[in-house]
Order: sequence, then C-alpha cells, then structure tokens
Amino acid sequence: MNWRAVHAIVRRDLLRVVRSKGVMLPMILVPLIIMVLLPGGLSYFIPRLSEIPGAATTDVQAYLARMPEPFLAQLGDYNENQLMVVLFTVYMFAPMYLILPLMVASVIASDSFAGEKERKTLEALIYTPTTDVELFVGKVFSAWVPALVVSLVGFALYTVSVNLGGWQTMGRIFFPTAMWWVLVVWVAPAAAGMGLGATVLVSSRVSTFQEANQIAGAIVLPIVLLVLGQATGAMYLSVGFVFLLGVLFWIIDAVLLWFGIRTFQRDEIIARL
Repeated sequence: MNWRAVHAIVRRDLLRVVRSKGVMLPMILVPLIIMVLLPGGLSYFIPRLSEIPGAATTDVQAYLARMPEPFLAQLGDYNENQLMVVLFTVYMFAPMYLILPLMVASVIASDSFAGEKERKTLEALIYTPTTDVELFVGKVFSAWVPALVVSLVGFALYTVSVNLGGWQTMGRIFFPTAMWWVLVVWVAPAAAGMGLGATVLVSSRVSTFQEANQIAGAIVLPIVLLVLGQATGAMYLSVGFVFLLGVLFWIIDAVLLWFGIRTFQRDEIIARL
C-alpha cells in the first residue's frame, strides 16, 4: 500500500470538496438546523407547554408508561419540565445525530466518482500510477475524514445549544451523558463508514451525482427506524444498546470494505466513461 498515493488522493478530493458549493452547503446548513436550531429551540420552548393545562402532562406520562423500569431509572428525580427536556435532547435527538456522519459521507462519496464523471475529471485519476486498492482506500478516506469532523463539530454545537436552551429549566449543565459519549466516539464513525462504503460502491457504477446520491439515500432507513422505535416506546437508547449498535455498524463496515476492495476495478469504471 502506497500511503503517499492515498494521501494525495485524499488531499485532492478534500480540496475539491471545500471549493464545491453543492457539497459544502449541506455540510453547513444541515448541522446548523439539526444540531443548533431545533434542539436549542425545543429545550427552551418545550417546558413552556406545561402552561397549557393537561397537554404536556398527558403526553409525558403516556410515553413513560410504555417504557421499561431500566429506562425510568436512568431519568432520576427530574420534575415534569426537566423530564421533557431530557427526553427530547438526550434520547429523541440521539438517532438524528447519526444522520450527520451518514449525510456527509454519502454526499462526498456520491461525488467521488459519479461527480467526477460529470466533470470529466475521472479519466485522468483512473490513469494515475495507483493500484485499485489505493484508489478505493483514498476515496473512502476522502469521505470518512470530513464526516468525522462534521460529526464532532456538530456534537460540540449540540452540547452548547441544549445546555443553553435548557439552563432555565435544568439549572445546571446536564449534557452530554455517558450514552452520548459512546454514540459520538463509537457509533458515529461506524455510521459514517457504513454510509460511505455503500455510496462509493454505488457511485462507481452510476453516471451522475444525483443518481448516486438518491440511491445511497436508502442507507438512512436504519436511522429512521431508530427514531420511530424511540418515539413509539418500542425501544430506548442506553449505553449497552448504543455500544451493540456500534458493533453492528462496524461489522457492516467491514463487509462493505471487503466487498468494495474485491469488486472495485478501474477497468469497469473506464468502460462506463
């Protein structure tokens, strides 16, 4: 493995990402909406719903009634308003956080081959003196590194946003929790790898950036299921569950990486140009 060649591919792709408005705008706007505006606003305004007689109480109690004892034990001795802040910011938004690394990795990976085909720049890259494995690994790291950066920055913004928004209700810094640390350090990198692994495979086989991005969008479905599972009370996120989720994602990453390296051939890509 020629790591200098891999580094050159990563540097080339990252420079292109920074210069592309179509790639940079989603990487900036989506984290701001998901990690700052929504959680900050909800953590501030949701407790005010208690001023509406019966509305907040009924919803919270109905939700908690569906949850098992271990989950209720995690909530401690919060009052009703504090419970609403914790439920939304710590638990409900946790699966949505994983959309960040998935989205960033998918957008950049979709652009890695399909986008270069549209710009007519792929042929020059294909004929460089690199092996198929080096080219594939370089493309993978080109999407994985920005996804990690955005997920870490998004986590920092989220931490500040929910603590500021919920300060009047909570009276202290209550976030992040142990479960979120596992989510950020263990699961988010795996989610990025899962998204880019699938997208690079798709991107190398289609002709346009939009086509690659639309097909790869199906990878968000597991995250949607996590959101629905928590919202309906069918499951809850704990440190153990999140850790096992990360294990599952890393296994999927390993399979996608193995399959990608085995099937990635520049001769087939050249034939599609």
